[in-house]
Amino acid sequence: MQAVGKVMKVFITRRVPPEGMKILSAAGACEVSQWDSDEPVPRTELLKGVQGAHGLLCLLSDKIDAEVLDAAGPNLKVISTMSVGFDHMALDEIKKRGIRVGYTPDVLTDATAELTVALLLATARRLPEGVEEVKNGGWSSWKPLWLCGYGLSGSTVGVIGLGRIGLAIAQRLMPFGVKRLLYTGRTAKAQAAEVNGEFVPLDTLVSESDFIVVSCSLTPETQGLCDKAFFSKMKNTAVFINSSRGAVVNQEDLYQALTSGQIAAAGLDVTTPEPLPTDHPLLTLKNCVVLPHIGSATYSTRGIMSALAARNLLGGLQGTDMPSELTF
Repeated sequence: MQAVGKVMKVFITRRVPPEGMKILSAAGACEVSQWDSDEPVPRTELLKGVQGAHGLLCLLSDKIDAEVLDAAGPNLKVISTMSVGFDHMALDEIKKRGIRVGYTPDVLTDATAELTVALLLATARRLPEGVEEVKNGGWSSWKPLWLCGYGLSGSTVGVIGLGRIGLAIAQRLMPFGVKRLLYTGRTAKAQAAEVNGEFVPLDTLVSESDFIVVSCSLTPETQGLCDKAFFSKMKNTAVFINSSRGAVVNQEDLYQALTSGQIAAAGLDVTTPEPLPTDHPLLTLKNCVVLPHIGSATYSTRGIMSALAARNLLGGLQGTDMPSELTF
């Protein structure tokens, strides 16, 4: 614990919503320096900014590795990330140095679930294609099969990873008349009863689902999970949606599955890399909808994330409880 009255240095790697900044300035316990831009902090500036810092508030796009921790030095007590994911941080190194970590789970569940449902509907019902046809004059007389897609009524939905977000997605999809909800993961979940979820092996989920939604976390087991073998087991009328992490999907295999008619369509809110290069083959396909990782992008959600990240940071600086501390 710092001596009373000693001001602690904090580095923030980006402009963040004002809710968090207000909390930090009201606390009066820290001297804040910040990379004042909406763009990510360059590596050199990050290494410079963390020098001597007691606290670091970062984002998912900031790679927090041994080099950053070394640059910060022994003062560093806490790292607060404004994200639910933490695969950008070298947790082994952080743990070794006894640094506490805060993150922002739960608060973005609803926003991400809403966006995932919107992406599923937009992809399945071919909304981006429809908008384009209106703009480019492709809309002529009514045709029975023009722009036909796939509906949720009577369908089987498979959710890979029925955690907080997976469950929230399932809860929003069931009122559309979904007939069966399959899910897979490490273990069966008690909360699956809320959506009549059936715990099944991955192969069963992949082969029987009309819609597959990926909402698992990125782990060594899930890295590249959705590959050629995975897509080859899907129905050719099935729609694939990913709002988890880009690296869960082998994008070359997804491209082949979409171009060969192996699967009907795909919607992605996450890619590898991010941003996806504008000349990426997936962006040439009409049956692939790609969004710029906007799962949590509502004004209220981002404000709450910012405030939680600030409270986590203060708790770590003051040696008190953090509202959302990562235990690892």
